Amino acid sequence: MKILLVEDDLAQLNPLQQALKKAGHGVDAVANGKTAQELMCDRAYDLLVLDWMLPEISGLALCEQYRRLGKNSPVLFLTAKDTILDKVTGLNAGADDYLVKPVNLMELLARVRALGRRSPMWLGDCLALEDLELNLDTLELKRQNDSVQLSGREFQLMEYLLRHPCQVLTRNQIEQALWEWDMQHESKAVAILVHRLRQRLKSLRADGWLQTIYGMGYRLAIPETEFN
Repeated sequence: MKILLVEDDLAQLNPLQQALKKAGHGVDAVANGKTAQELMCDRAYDLLVLDWMLPEISGLALCEQYRRLGKNSPVLFLTAKDTILDKVTGLNAGADDYLVKPVNLMELLARVRALGRRSPMWLGDCLALEDLELNLDTLELKRQNDSVQLSGREFQLMEYLLRHPCQVLTRNQIEQALWEWDMQHESKAVAILVHRLRQRLKSLRADGWLQTIYGMGYRLAIPETEFN
């Protein structure tokens, strides 16, 4: 998943970011509400993880604004506020889950996985399109009796494609989904990654599933020849 992580304490932000990235997620990590506000308006995220108390704009205000924008990706609050009233306030603001600090990394990852199950393509611990399955825990791609292990970036692209099946995704959309907001990358990075993933799919006899739509972008779909 692509996650926006907002935490003003760098001593907490960095370990949280690394744990989420190690689990295969793409993470935009920021330390203030203003930058988070700009990113959540301009970019698409599968999940927001928000600290409640932030400089400039609070996590609560960010959550409320996010919902007013009509965006419905899950929101997970991280906060020291643990009273029933605090939880009700957060949920009423549009949050989907609530984790009290200090954050246990194993519990955080479990909550993130649980919120990720809202995808219509989710099947157990996998995302699937017909008989092509991606295991979200092991980063393994499988079709019928064959399987292949993906690298972290290959996994992120495959997951993004599976969460948007049959949809044409532009290079810019893929760049925003896979690379951090403040990271520089090569101009041909997406094309190179698509080529690598096609090689993985080829070993599963599914390389034709990742299609180039010239002048537009890429699409994961079952070729018409598969139905003949």
